[in-house]
Amino acid sequence: MQVKGVAAIVTGGASGLGGATAARLAGLGAKVFGLDLPSAIEKAAKVDGVNYVAADVTDAQQVQHAVDTAAAAAPLRVVVNCAGLGTAGRILSKKGPHDLDLYRKIIEVNLIGSFNVLRLAAEAMAKTDAGTDDQRGVIINTASVAAFEGQIGQVAYASSKGGIVGLTLPAARDLAQFGIRVLTIAP
Repeated sequence: MQVKGVAAIVTGGASGLGGATAARLAGLGAKVFGLDLPSAIEKAAKVDGVNYVAADVTDAQQVQHAVDTAAAAAPLRVVVNCAGLGTAGRILSKKGPHDLDLYRKIIEVNLIGSFNVLRLAAEAMAKTDAGTDDQRGVIINTASVAAFEGQIGQVAYASSKGGIVGLTLPAARDLAQFGIRVLTIAP
């Protein structure tokens, strides 16, 4: 897939893996929209060619605005879900049981946030013309080796990343009819 001139959304695009991905796509000529929280964007070392958009991946309205902004700039063909949280916490520690609200937060951001972006971006991609390869785009989700080999204290993180692995194949099957590929990386 050629990315030059197409719109690309990278969640968590202000730092880390998302920041590096956004920079690489911009270097290849994509019109990149790096979605991240306002506080992360403020701290980010800005990269030429990356348009930073303040958005919480768990907020449907904010994500829809970001998708609309990207799709207005060029055909939306690439989405890379890199936004995520990680924390260490044992199910049972000296302080008591794992904090349920913290577990929910990790699932909400990492799993539900990725699905939220996937579903809204897929709608925009499906409206674009297919390329010469009959493809409309690709959505790349970021899981982790923790999805398969979670360590002590990674129950929330590993659960969220395992969920991403689990949603990818059904999503790929659902979206294949539209020429949208869905895959997961597990660094």
